[in-house]
Amino acid sequence: MSDHVYKVVELVGSSPTSIEDAIKGAIERASQTLRNIRWFEVIETRGHVEDGKVHHFQVMLKVGFTLDAE
Repeated sequence: MSDHVYKVVELVGSSPTSIEDAIKGAIERASQTLRNIRWFEVIETRGHVEDGKVHHFQVMLKVGFTLDAE
């Protein structure tokens, strides 16, 4: 079947090192309980600043996965 139905969830990933690590961490953790993850979209990016330096990155993602066939 070439048509797909996707379920979409929102996740928030965080990392002290980079936005990319925040994204990867969120996807890797979600893949432990969600099957068939196919795509993600970064919805929001933010961070925490302390003493004039970036101390933490945070990203909100929409993640799409296909539903299992019956």
